[in-house]
Amino acid sequence: MLINPLERLQAELINVGVEQFTARNYKVGRVVHVVLFRYQPELADATRNEVLRRVFALAETNRDGAPYIESIVGGAAIGGEELDAGFEHGFVLTFASEGDRNFYVGEPVTSDPQFFDPVHADFKRFVGPLLAPGGVLVFDVAA
Repeated sequence: MLINPLERLQAELINVGVEQFTARNYKVGRVVHVVLFRYQPELADATRNEVLRRVFALAETNRDGAPYIESIVGGAAIGGEELDAGFEHGFVLTFASEGDRNFYVGEPVTSDPQFFDPVHADFKRFVGPLLAPGGVLVFDVAA
């Protein structure tokens, strides 16, 4: 039986504690974090461009004085297969560990502000109202 990933992470958090769960050296190994956005139809192009700017600015976010996001690539959908389900922007972020990814994600995985990225939390508050219903898809894999 498959376990819901959020439930698995929350159980892991309880088991090891938030400090270890979000530590840079927790489960070292590349984590690929894929994010897709589908916007409200009336959203202006300038606002879509501001989303792009803010996503790429996340790469400069520091943790303990050093960047912790290894890379961010992405942009507007350009495929012609018509299988994008209306998602307009896609991004691939890489992290050096699950701890860094956990720190980045924050809520709903961890809600203690000492142990998640406040810059990413602000970005989520900014982008949330711009998205259509069901307008975000996030998928993580160990690479």
